[in-house]
Amino acid sequence: MRIVYFTHSLASCWNHGNAHFLRGVLDELVERGHDVAAYEPEGAWSLANLLADHGAAGLEPWQRLYPQLTSTTYASDADLTELVDGADLVIVHEWNDHDLVARMGTLRKAGAGFRLLFHDTHHRAVSAPAEMQAYDLSGYDGVLAFGETLSEVYRGWGWQGRVWTWHEAADTRRFHPPAAEGERTGLVWVGNWGDGERTQELEHFLFAPAQAAGLPLDIYGVRYPDEARATLARYGVAYHGWAANARAPEIFARHLATVHVPRRFYTTVLPGIPTIRVFEALACGIPLVSAPWSDAEGLFRPGTDYLTAEDGAEMTRHLTALGADPDLRADLVAHGLETIRARHTCAHRVDELLAIAATLGLPSSASAEPERTPA
Repeated sequence: MRIVYFTHSLASCWNHGNAHFLRGVLDELVERGHDVAAYEPEGAWSLANLLADHGAAGLEPWQRLYPQLTSTTYASDADLTELVDGADLVIVHEWNDHDLVARMGTLRKAGAGFRLLFHDTHHRAVSAPAEMQAYDLSGYDGVLAFGETLSEVYRGWGWQGRVWTWHEAADTRRFHPPAAEGERTGLVWVGNWGDGERTQELEHFLFAPAQAAGLPLDIYGVRYPDEARATLARYGVAYHGWAANARAPEIFARHLATVHVPRRFYTTVLPGIPTIRVFEALACGIPLVSAPWSDAEGLFRPGTDYLTAEDGAEMTRHLTALGADPDLRADLVAHGLETIRARHTCAHRVDELLAIAATLGLPSSASAEPERTPA
């Protein structure tokens, strides 16, 4: 098949977590012989921030590790007909401009032969529903939602039978344990400060427990204002700024454990969505402890694949135990890897995507020609 994906950015992961999963999925599709094209708008703010902070060198890790992938920028007035020429499946991510989303739907309604899906990987359907409902999806064949609770929101908006739950997953070609174990010390957390969605939670479940457990803590991420950095300094946290997501495996490999602190919306109105870092951390073979989060869909084995902490005191106990007990760490690593490899790789998600495409009348193999049906 020819598959076209419109993303905010494939080149930049600066505050753009969707790039992590997208790179792995598109690379897997290419490996299987599909013709893949990715487009991103000119002036994408994630890429602009990355280049402003790090220059072209900031692009080196993804370019080196994903040599099969390229992304083409397009102007706001680009002829979309040319961009999707020959496409069998077109996927548009929800970080795109409302106009681009609507124009793609207009092409589909006008009789374009491709199938068209909207890909939602954020909590705005519940945190900013008016903003999401402003997208004109009337020409779309369906929605890919990254959690069952988000799929339920779309069903409530009239998408029954046309929304599929499509979780994120780990790119295990690149996210895996180190080939040779080296020295591991302390804790690491890779994540962005954000917009106050988990400020209290980070202090309660990460900064204070790490300090109480006597474990040094390294943090990587962006959008840390002065008050956030002052908080990190108060707890003795070492802040390292942005790190390319492609470097996450080597960063994890230097540390004893990591912590998952979900954003508030994923613990309240959208339970069951773990977000990409859980998949990536377990795939890299680092023990993980999670702040309260309901695995409503049974994606993992809480207490077996990772530890859970209901409060700061329990988090401190878990981190203290992990620092002192190599057998506990090894047990968590083995079980976490087992679950990722069995259920949550980008290869699994490509299988799921191709099965969805088949229900829309598209071929499941790379070489078969789709049966064209009237729009």
